[in-house]
Amino acid sequence: MCIDSWVINKITIKYRYPIPRPDDMLDELFSSCVFTKIDLKSGYNQIRMKEGDEWKTTFKTKYGLYEWLVMSFGLTNAPSTFMRLMNHVLCSFIGKFVVVYFDDILIYSKTLDEHVEHLHVVLNVLRENKLYGNLKKYLFCLESVVFLGFVVSLKGISVDEGKVKEIREWSTPKKANEVRSFHGLASFYRRFVKNFSSIVAPLNELVKKDIVFKWDDVNEKAFNLLKDKLTNALVLCLPIFYKTFEIECDASGIGIGAESKPIAYFSEKPSGAALNYSTYDKELYALHYLWLREFIIHFDHQSLKFLKSQGKLQKRHAKWLEFIEMFTYVIKYKKAKENIVVNVLSRGYMLLTSLQTKLLGLEIIKDLHVNDSDYYKYDGFFFKKNKLCMPTCSLSEMLVRKTHGGGLMGDKLIFTRLNEYQITIVNYSIVNPRSFFSRTQCVRSAF
Repeated sequence: MCIDSWVINKITIKYRYPIPRPDDMLDELFSSCVFTKIDLKSGYNQIRMKEGDEWKTTFKTKYGLYEWLVMSFGLTNAPSTFMRLMNHVLCSFIGKFVVVYFDDILIYSKTLDEHVEHLHVVLNVLRENKLYGNLKKYLFCLESVVFLGFVVSLKGISVDEGKVKEIREWSTPKKANEVRSFHGLASFYRRFVKNFSSIVAPLNELVKKDIVFKWDDVNEKAFNLLKDKLTNALVLCLPIFYKTFEIECDASGIGIGAESKPIAYFSEKPSGAALNYSTYDKELYALHYLWLREFIIHFDHQSLKFLKSQGKLQKRHAKWLEFIEMFTYVIKYKKAKENIVVNVLSRGYMLLTSLQTKLLGLEIIKDLHVNDSDYYKYDGFFFKKNKLCMPTCSLSEMLVRKTHGGGLMGDKLIFTRLNEYQITIVNYSIVNPRSFFSRTQCVRSAF
């Protein structure tokens, strides 16, 4: 039976009780090795309606009118009311050895003897408050347990094999709605996948408004790669809060934790105005995804070391810095070649991340020179006036955009550096000079 409660919900005064964040609850389980899971039986129906208000829940059937005597699903304040009850009943244990999410209660302990004692006091409290569980769903004294869609154990958290199997067996999408469904399920486990936003980017293009659905090889590759990453996902360690956290940031990506023991992976694909941010702005933008905890931040952008001592701030920087100053943190410079994990997160499949050392050896450059007549060929490369040259192609603009990273400003100094390294970008006069020079002002000490 399904009841539409939109009429009563529309005139109900909303009660906004805070619902706990699943991530916060999972973090409390670190170093625990014994778990018991309790599931209440029809939890909402164990709360009595206020006497005299039953008529407000009246619903019509072919057999006549009926009223709820207990709280039913579908009422706008039902989740908040139930969560308040559970927190009130178990308040003495929450944060010590119990986490509760609606009708799911998880008891965790570090030893079996300690766990038996914890289990005893929790069951007594539930009995005293006349809250009844579903014995068929009880799981007692396990080394690992599925909670909120994750497998929790002493090693950390991992993906639920049941959900992963569903992802693994997902057939190739035929329309945009099927892509959205797959993306939604895969996003639930995005913390386990390095570079998730870059991998899923081709699929995101298919669900944009007014885009004709066309499944090609790029989408198929992203689809299969994502399924493979989730099928072979790592076990993520749970954070140990009395230790100092270290965060490695690079442009739009954040990797939280160390390379050997990651806690979570985070990456974001910039959109809109964020695409035009400088490297300084992008890496500062990454910084405000943080927790209220003392930590060390590693950047490969050296000027961010002086973030706190800047005398003049842009409006955007000031807004971010105002939020960041809520935290206790230390900024340290880390060379990009040492920041491997996060570089992968932020750059993904962009081939030009290796341009600083290997760009001129790319076979694609040799192929593009075929149609240019103003160069001479030597050892497979084209030269003009003893300078190794880039052809007129999209790589020219990409070279300028991707090899920024230092302190150069102004076109005169930039082209002096280009000349010193004997790199020429030709035929730029056909581009609007102003737009070209504004782009080249982002070129940094990579040259």
